[in-house]
Amino acid sequence: MNLAWKEMKKNKVRFLILGSIVFLVSFLTFIISGLANGLSQDNAALIKDLPDGQFYMSIDADETYNLSRIDSRIQDEILNTEKDAVAFSIQMGFLNDKTDKQQGVAFVTSSDSKLFKHVKHGEIILDRSLKDKGIKVGDTLTNNQFSGTFIVKGFVDQKKYSHAPVAYINMEDYKEIYRVEEMQLMFIPGGDSPQEFTGLQSFSQKDFLDTIPSYKAEQLSLNMIVWFLVAISGMLFAIFFYMMNVQKIGLYGILKAIGLKTSKLFKMMWTQMVLITVASLALSMSLSHIFNLIAPNGMPFSLPLEITAQLSLVFLVIGFIGATLSGLQIKKVEPLQAIQQGEV
Repeated sequence: MNLAWKEMKKNKVRFLILGSIVFLVSFLTFIISGLANGLSQDNAALIKDLPDGQFYMSIDADETYNLSRIDSRIQDEILNTEKDAVAFSIQMGFLNDKTDKQQGVAFVTSSDSKLFKHVKHGEIILDRSLKDKGIKVGDTLTNNQFSGTFIVKGFVDQKKYSHAPVAYINMEDYKEIYRVEEMQLMFIPGGDSPQEFTGLQSFSQKDFLDTIPSYKAEQLSLNMIVWFLVAISGMLFAIFFYMMNVQKIGLYGILKAIGLKTSKLFKMMWTQMVLITVASLALSMSLSHIFNLIAPNGMPFSLPLEITAQLSLVFLVIGFIGATLSGLQIKKVEPLQAIQQGEV
């Protein structure tokens, strides 16, 4: 530790440059992770907030939820045999506010269940984002396919689907708007292994999220950028310490000649890597969480502490691997040969 710290003080500019690069890479990684998580919530908070369980849609829907139709006989059978099962439907649509301006929403209705909000005929509960657009409790809203009107009964927090605010409506109102009698989906909470039902295909939560248009492509692209940045950080450590080690071949030869073990040299390098990484990550974590607090309301950004903790651990592991690979040349250093080469 003492030897590592002395070298860092002697070559502070070099290590400061490496620390700055690690800070910038990790800060960018945290920001993109926050954006990916925020977009994930904005795209599918309605589904992600449900407990673990199995989703079911009709096999002939070809994994497209809005084409799915659950046979009423099978639906009744599942609801009667599975205590916490729920049948529900989701369809994109719009509402006309009191100024006759259209607001895009995701209409949601369900059978009796504590997992979804329930309203009476002619009532509606909306995601709170619509409150920011001027809609208030008691307002009257209309839909061109609905013969009646909707009275706003309240708002819920963070309920989005396909980047649209959710609108909970009565099942009979839903059936009138979309001219359907069957529900689209079934959900059975709990149980890791799916049950078999005639004509239905089962999905875990992760698999069901991948059936949402744009969700998989959106998350795959952002997560690929995150892991690409993590890989870059590992390469930076490998290249930096490799160049440092090449310059110190003569020094390593002298240290080995006076009896310093190779393991001590590795510990010195690992100590430097940990000090640089921890300091850089501490700063980038602090700034990213400050950004999380001050991010504009309309920006889909969410960065929980556990995500930054997990990524920080990955950065440490990648940095350790990169530094270790670059230090393999230390084992090959022969004291006499290194001393003869001299320190570059």
